This record gives sequence, C-alpha cells and structure tokens, in this order.
Amino acid sequence: MANNPLQRRGVLFVLSSPSGAGKTTISRMILASDDGIGLSVSATTRPMRPGEVDGRDYHFVSNEAFEALVAEGEFLEWAHVFGHRYGTLRREVVKQIEAGRDVLLDIDWQGTQQLKQVDPDIVRVFILPPSMEELERRLRSRATDSAEVVASRMARASVEISHWAEYDYVLINDDAEHCRKLVHTILKAERLKASRRVFLHDFVRGLIG
Repeated sequence: MANNPLQRRGVLFVLSSPSGAGKTTISRMILASDDGIGLSVSATTRPMRPGEVDGRDYHFVSNEAFEALVAEGEFLEWAHVFGHRYGTLRREVVKQIEAGRDVLLDIDWQGTQQLKQVDPDIVRVFILPPSMEELERRLRSRATDSAEVVASRMARASVEISHWAEYDYVLINDDAEHCRKLVHTILKAERLKASRRVFLHDFVRGLIG
C-alpha cells in the first residue's frame, strides 16, 4: 500500500532556467530515468523546429487557436516568450494526476508565478548556468538560432535569473548528469512528504487503534 502512487498526491514539479541553461535536457533525463513522472506537453504558437514532433514536444497551434484556448480557460498558465506564446494545458496536467503520476512542467518564471497562485503546493526548481559565458557558448553550439536570437536570449537571461529567489531549490548546472541526480533527489524527497502521502492517515490510525 505504501508504494502505491495512487495513495499519495501527485507532485507538480516545475523546472525553470534561462534558455540554454539546461532545463529541457534535465527534464528529458528525468523522464527517461523515472517512470513515475510524466511531462506536461505545452501548447505554443512558435514554429516547429527540425526534429520536433507535434504532441510530443509541444502542441503547435496558431495564434487564433491559442487565443481561443485562453478564452475557454484551458490553460493553468501561459506567457509571451521571445515573440511567441506558451501555455500549460489544464487537461494535460489533470490527465497525469488522475493516473496517479507526478507532472513535470518545463516553464519559465512567469508561468511559475501564475501556477503558484493556482496551486500553492507546486515544487519549484531553478537551474542556473555556471557562467554567462558558458550560457552563451551553449546557445551558440545548438546552431538552431540566428546571432540576433542568441543575443536576445542572452539579454533576457539576466531578467530570468533575477527571479531565482522565488524558487524552492536552486541548482548550478555545470554537469548535466550531476544536476540530474540532484533534481531526482529533490523529486524523491518531495514524494515522501507526509502531506502528500494521503494513505498515512488511515495507516497511522490502524497502528495506534
């Protein structure tokens, strides 16, 4: 009984970082190493990049479709990022929670602020780069953005990093595997919180009569 995921509340687990600092890489590593957590696939108005799959990486929608989803209250949070809109679909989160799984959200500080107002019990992890020079090197090495876009991402990075103190945990990603282990340790500890393990009420009542 104690190991049944349906006997505890699912964890809404947020990873944020400036672009290039590693939140997407760490997210994929966590998903590959832990079958108890699922990814919430966001909707976005930005164009699909080479290698991406609609419904796996994002739900790619038009501006009109995104506006309709906002009007219908379909998002737990949404934000403008680099000229495009991104949003966490309520149905994606509910689907995972009802299946007894934790939910991983790869979102920025704006979305995290909104989500905290909807559900105060979220777990927030912010990932920092080891240096701004390394952050720029990573952005350039991806070879998916123009020099202008890289410059825009670097300019925005300082604003994003300034919100680090709003998070529960802050990690420096100087090694992806080490950072993944730390994130996974946080996740496993949060799963064991008494407030989430709803079976304990009946279990302890049975112990003490």
